[in-house]
Amino acid sequence: MVFMKLFTGLGPLDARSIGRDSLLRWMLALPLLIVVPVRLVLPPLLVRIGLTFGVDLQLFYPGIASAVLLLITPVLYGLVIGFLLLDQRDDQTLTALQITPLPVEHYLAYRLAAPTLLSYGMAVAAVLLAGLPNPHIWGLLLAGLVAALHTPLVALGLACFAANKVQGLALMKAGSVLLTAPLVGLFVPSSWRYVFGVLPTYWPATLYRQFQVGDQLAWGGLVFALSYQALLLAILLRRFRAVVLR
Repeated sequence: MVFMKLFTGLGPLDARSIGRDSLLRWMLALPLLIVVPVRLVLPPLLVRIGLTFGVDLQLFYPGIASAVLLLITPVLYGLVIGFLLLDQRDDQTLTALQITPLPVEHYLAYRLAAPTLLSYGMAVAAVLLAGLPNPHIWGLLLAGLVAALHTPLVALGLACFAANKVQGLALMKAGSVLLTAPLVGLFVPSSWRYVFGVLPTYWPATLYRQFQVGDQLAWGGLVFALSYQALLLAILLRRFRAVVLR
């Protein structure tokens, strides 16, 4: 009941805040827009690049496409929420909440839960709309859960380590290198791929491919990925309370 009141009371305010910012509007719409180039442009592009270098890159298309589509939505939505938290930090909104009847923990739970649920549905829908070969629904649903948890990770990371929007944009650019982990993992020997597992962005597409081929290691990877993300979330929440709510 508490969270329903938060959704109905704060949801319209958030919608207006996002609606006034053209950058945030584009970031919300981009995940579905990117399905078209991934489905229509990426395959012939890989063929052309493969002919140039004498490598059959079409074999890597499902891995590249699933990595992009699973991660783009949670990361972008996490950035949107992260920038909103930075705005509220600048406006002292989060500080003011501490003297209101609304517990800050409830507010933060709402702030992170809503975009996480939305990013889960959007990421799964994006992969299905892309028409990737050999779809695996259960594998996609589980990998999508791991992917969706990047939304609170990105949002809290931005709010904890950036002091304002300018620093947030710089941190966003620097952090974009993390998105290359699942792509680089496609081109290295299998014995070295799990080195990239220290980066949470490595796991969604990897797990999806493992479930597709029936790899028994997928279940262990799923448990590890969820446990690792839970640990990172706990660390970021502790830092958020120490730095932002001090």
